[in-house]
Amino acid sequence: MFSFDASARCAVRGDALPPGQRAVKGWPVSHYGPVPRFRSDRWNLQVFGATATGAKHAWTFDEIRKLPMTAVTADLHCASGTTTLGHEFFGVPASAVLDLAPPAPDVTHVMAWAEYGYSANMRLVDFTSEQTLLATHHNGEPLTVEHGFPLRLVVPHLYGYKGPKWLRGIEYMTRDRRGFWEERGYHNLADPWTEQRHSYQEDE
Repeated sequence: MFSFDASARCAVRGDALPPGQRAVKGWPVSHYGPVPRFRSDRWNLQVFGATATGAKHAWTFDEIRKLPMTAVTADLHCASGTTTLGHEFFGVPASAVLDLAPPAPDVTHVMAWAEYGYSANMRLVDFTSEQTLLATHHNGEPLTVEHGFPLRLVVPHLYGYKGPKWLRGIEYMTRDRRGFWEERGYHNLADPWTEQRHSYQEDE
């Protein structure tokens, strides 16, 4: 069992469900494509793109585990209409990544990259949220492979497709471009509290 300081927890609007959502039990497994195999000797997390210095940053998994850690308690909302409640994630806060690898002043968005080229774009303000976490643990245990081991991006104030499993990179961008699901008809912003599910709603 992994232990952490419970005082670091941060709740995310757990007193109500977003409109159109229904609570379900457990934590259903949902992803596109196969589950990747973790190879510790080949794995790293990279931060690249419009960094403040122009340099690429990279950490091995052992180095990731030595970075500042915190815990977040949050509900997870799927754009299909299901919500699972009371998840307890532990990992590296996005703010620690931003401190170690600062973005250039004109960065407005980030692209989160995962295994097999999966990607999810979001505004920099969403990535810098105090709830955004690069998770290594869930409910006191290391993430399972099916749920994103060794590293999963958790952005609980957005729909789940903005939080890729098997995270491998963060790209700083000076303009927005769509990620994997956003190119396939999902909303570019993905706020569950205003039901931003589909791209056709962006014209409203």
